[in-house]
Amino acid sequence: MNVQQLDLDGSTGEGGGQILRTGLALSMVTGRPLHITRIRAGRPKPGLMRQHLACVQAAVAVCGGQAQGAELNSQTLVFTPGVVRAGDYRFQIATAGSCLLVLQTVLPALMLADGLSKVELAGGTHNPMAPPFDFLERAFAPLVRRLGVGLELQLQRRGFYPAGGGELVAHIVPATTQPLAPVDVLERGPLQNGWGEALAPGLARNIATRELEALGQRMGWTFEAGQLRQPSTRQNEGPGNALIATLEYAQVTEVFCQLGERSLTAEQVAKRLVDEVRAYQRSTGALGPHLADQWMLPLALSVWRSGHAARYTCTKVTQHTVTNAQTIALGLPVQVQISPSEDAMHVEISPVP
Repeated sequence: MNVQQLDLDGSTGEGGGQILRTGLALSMVTGRPLHITRIRAGRPKPGLMRQHLACVQAAVAVCGGQAQGAELNSQTLVFTPGVVRAGDYRFQIATAGSCLLVLQTVLPALMLADGLSKVELAGGTHNPMAPPFDFLERAFAPLVRRLGVGLELQLQRRGFYPAGGGELVAHIVPATTQPLAPVDVLERGPLQNGWGEALAPGLARNIATRELEALGQRMGWTFEAGQLRQPSTRQNEGPGNALIATLEYAQVTEVFCQLGERSLTAEQVAKRLVDEVRAYQRSTGALGPHLADQWMLPLALSVWRSGHAARYTCTKVTQHTVTNAQTIALGLPVQVQISPSEDAMHVEISPVP
């Protein structure tokens, strides 16, 4: 692998923090210095926010790297990676920023490290514009394990915006005995289970009940069948509200989440969630739009390391996913081809000849 500098334009495509996180991950796994300009140029407040700084600081810690421009509101960053080191890490975001996005920044490097790692994270676990813990645990982590990597996630405490205070632990066992083994994920397989759950710590109990009743009416789920659930929460985990639907298929599990807002009724939150689930059900794609995006980098790493192509289908390719594909192709000797197929989109990642 060459060590030519990886130059990224942070305004490309959707112009958000994903370019920074993917760029840092690619830099760590390849040893290529990273130079990124116009960071988050597509956002109302461009530049590095606290949660993005936390990603940079985590990358520095994991590989003993150096970062120039790592300060609030900076739109330019030069990151020089060192050698990735397995070990025990703890990263904390001072605000309610998503600690799951910090995990996704360092996970690719620790997947390829020479030993076991334990990563403790503190911050937000259920955030707008970020995957909730339940999504990573049920949908993302099982796919990563199919590559031959051990990934176990434990939720210690939920953290909602704006208070934060959530905590989780990730245990990562790299595929040391053999190279990462890419897998094709083309079909969902039969539906095996489906359920909804409402989290509403620090809020009136009837909010969660109304959300579940509205969800049950639309999905045909009942409390009696165990399809509508209200997991126990602690008051100090809130105030916050999340309505989550989980669909377990033979080949893949998908998780959908809508966060409650002051301006929305419980019934409106439920309708938004059902609309998201129905959009997934109308397609034949194995992965939903968010999982299709999150899955791309771990799969690309396995393609790079093994020299074998891999494919998956998804319901939709977002601008976020297109931008991620472009960034990955700049950082690794792989090519990402996205094409429509019947009632789905088809993604193929293959080694550059």
